[in-house]
Amino acid sequence: MVLAHASNNLLNDYVDHARGVDQKNYFRTMYGPHPLENRLLTKRQHLAYFIFTVALAFACGLYLMARNSYAPQAWFLLGAGAFLLLFYTWPLKYIALGEIAVFLVWGPLMVGGGHYVITGAWSWNAALIGSIYAFGVTTVIFGKHIDKLATDREKRIHTLPVVIGEKVSRYMVIGMMVFPYLIIFHLIRSKVFSPVLLVTLLALPSLRQVVPAFLKPKPAERPADFPEGQGGWPLYFAPLSFVYNRAFGSYFLLGLLADTLIRKFLM
Repeated sequence: MVLAHASNNLLNDYVDHARGVDQKNYFRTMYGPHPLENRLLTKRQHLAYFIFTVALAFACGLYLMARNSYAPQAWFLLGAGAFLLLFYTWPLKYIALGEIAVFLVWGPLMVGGGHYVITGAWSWNAALIGSIYAFGVTTVIFGKHIDKLATDREKRIHTLPVVIGEKVSRYMVIGMMVFPYLIIFHLIRSKVFSPVLLVTLLALPSLRQVVPAFLKPKPAERPADFPEGQGGWPLYFAPLSFVYNRAFGSYFLLGLLADTLIRKFLM
């Protein structure tokens, strides 16, 4: 999974550089080093790096396929993951499907699919648990696409925020931050989890911290108390989403571990 994610990042930089998207001080070059735009690698070296990394990722997947006999479902999961990895940057991101792809990969596919390959049985609860975390990841990519909405519109990159507009996108992010709590309450009520998972409520102060910013348009200039560069301004909504997702994700993982230990040793 780590190799697949790294491969996607490498491909994303290569494709956007080759299409001229990352040129002329585009957002991607402002918040982190770009291996091609900053001439850290040649295009040939970068492509070789990607091929090597994605080959290792596929080797891991093929090993799991050879070791287990969960076909054809497992092959479908591998194929779906490979498709979204290879085609996220183009064309999915260009036709308002990139955010949906991120949600599917980080939730049902990665967690639900991982559970299936390990156990040999598909679990909708596992997919639902993965979806809780996927909402957090999607808020970050959604926030980043809101941040660069005007630039993406000029470059004809039709991300979902470009299609539905800035205001609707901001409110959608708030919804994606709140909805996981409802899923958690449902899983506790259904006795899939013990009430220990309510530890995620400790992330509410972080939620209250970032929601007011999403209720208003992005400021024209960097606020005095907002960090600049390397994960800060000119990105605005993406870092705010990340701050909240880091808090929620940490408490969610803590709750999962605590629930597992309670069920194993105390029940």
